[in-house]
Amino acid sequence: MKKINLKSYFTTTKTLPSKTSLIVIFITLFLCIFGCVMVYSASSYNALKHYGNEYFFLTKQIAGVVVGILGMLFFYFFDFNKLKKFKWILFGISTILLILVFIPGIGISNYGAQRWIRILGISFQPSELAKFSLVLFCACHLSDNYQKVKNFKTLIPVLLVGLTFCGLVILEPNMSVTMCLGITLVGMLIIGGISKKHFACLAAPAALAVPALIIAEPYRLKRLMAFIDPWASPQGEGFQLIQSLYALGNGGLFGVGLFNSRQKYLFLPFSESDFIFSIIGEELGLFGAIIVIVAFVALIFCLIKIALNAKDRFGAYLTTGIAILIAVQVAINIAVVTGSIPPTGIPLPFISAGSSALMVFMSMIGVVLNIDRQSRKGKI
Repeated sequence: MKKINLKSYFTTTKTLPSKTSLIVIFITLFLCIFGCVMVYSASSYNALKHYGNEYFFLTKQIAGVVVGILGMLFFYFFDFNKLKKFKWILFGISTILLILVFIPGIGISNYGAQRWIRILGISFQPSELAKFSLVLFCACHLSDNYQKVKNFKTLIPVLLVGLTFCGLVILEPNMSVTMCLGITLVGMLIIGGISKKHFACLAAPAALAVPALIIAEPYRLKRLMAFIDPWASPQGEGFQLIQSLYALGNGGLFGVGLFNSRQKYLFLPFSESDFIFSIIGEELGLFGAIIVIVAFVALIFCLIKIALNAKDRFGAYLTTGIAILIAVQVAINIAVVTGSIPPTGIPLPFISAGSSALMVFMSMIGVVLNIDRQSRKGKI
């Protein structure tokens, strides 16, 4: 039996982090710590009323940050090239976990959706792992076959993986994450060099699928109507959007002050998770919200810079895919809470309550840091 050399999976260079990596680390930790503060502010009343502990969500968020830091450190030293060996394994694990959400006793039903699993008392959202699995698979396949990417047959494995994940996630149902996965997939195909003809052939059915999915589920159609005119059902589908706009409007330029939100007193549903940006806008005002947006823009800019300086095509694609994933999720979250697109639930990376997303995103940052670390050992 062949002996596995674990040391070969880790980089041993003593190269110090670059300025770009240090900025990425600083922004990531800033967003995570800021997220803990905002999660506590947005959830303290809700947690006290429903769980008898105002620190209920904060405790889970801090635990997620701690595990996320460990994940970030682990992947900082883990040779990112070795991840290629795990692309099919991660795809299989992600697929199995996405299927398990539908198994009674394992899957957790919440607000009519099956999005979580609980094993040995630990809850996890499989779609979060699926996001990274998709990015990894795309980066591996497209970088290994970049000379043949104009051939449609080359795209089939990537499309099958993407459709598998999107299909299982939409069945939960979770249209926001499905959109996030779909847009990320398209973004990676574009950077991979897909031809305009193939892009048009894929874009047409994808565009038709969105209205079809909306019509297929009555609640999605109601949300669309609420987006067009939330005041038509102020106590129904339009309630959440109206309360979100109240929060943002109440914040004005400078906000009502940290911990002084009014909407968090059970007026705004999911104020600690999907709609935490509304609480940020209410408590810290327009300027506070802009600072958060600038932080995300700076983070994405740094990731793109690392991608451009990556030592190989795989590292460049993997970093760009992670940047696209973060950018898409941030854009969807902020667009929803500001009423720019129909309401749909998706967390704000690094800030919203949710340990699963926090651990996965921080681990992905660790992967990017390793890519940058190795890029300074010489181009190949």
